[in-house]
Amino acid sequence: MTDSKRIAFLGGGNMAEAIIKGLQREDSATSLMVAEIVAERRTYLAKAYPGIQVVENSGQAAAWGEAVILAVKPQQSASVLAAIRQDVDPGTLVVSIMAGVRSTSIEEVLGGETRVVRVMPNTPALVGSGATAICAGKNATKEDLDCVEGIFARTGMVVRVDEKQMDAVTGLSGSGPAYVFTFIEALSDAGVKNGLPRDVAARLALQTVLGAARMLAETGEHPAKLREQVTSPGGTTIAGLHVLENGRFRGTIMDAVEAATLRSKELAGK
Repeated sequence: MTDSKRIAFLGGGNMAEAIIKGLQREDSATSLMVAEIVAERRTYLAKAYPGIQVVENSGQAAAWGEAVILAVKPQQSASVLAAIRQDVDPGTLVVSIMAGVRSTSIEEVLGGETRVVRVMPNTPALVGSGATAICAGKNATKEDLDCVEGIFARTGMVVRVDEKQMDAVTGLSGSGPAYVFTFIEALSDAGVKNGLPRDVAARLALQTVLGAARMLAETGEHPAKLREQVTSPGGTTIAGLHVLENGRFRGTIMDAVEAATLRSKELAGK
């Protein structure tokens, strides 16, 4: 639960916007401030989300917030943390959505007793369908995790994991939407290649993925069982699946998740 907490965002990009949208939709008692260095983005946020405070200075936002959400690129973490070090109150809850940046790295800069919760959301949070994982730094309490879960539950589902699992989360659900978008694009292109109009192919590809995902979610069946239901002996689907197997489709997806996981570890200097 966020209660009437003051929440400050350092960075006003897409993920920050997704959280703001969710909070404004369901938690009007919470006060929000966003620090964003790009003037055009500040103008947009102030117009799109009336009632939030939009500022340029990250230190101002860090000093104001009871919870501070670090929503900048991981490559900017060192400079941003150094800039707000003197502004973060010892009682402030620090929430990081920076991929690969360990809680210990944040604690070392802001102070060893800082309460840190790491979060890995993904972009479908923008439409309320996100998949988010959270984990506690060494000083974060159960109440802190409950608070953060309450915030991100407004953007989709939330799971709790150990921090050592966050790189794998980044590789799977953090980067996963890009894999799905690529798959949908490929399905659509294949339809065009085989004679369908572009708009028809695009609509069919999108609804096929949406429908399959919804079917999986609502039936609770294992994906393999649902795949078998579509795959008739000697039919069209098994012919297509044979090509996917020859092309190492599943192995390639697994390799992609592993590559993204390793890159997350590299960002953390592991």
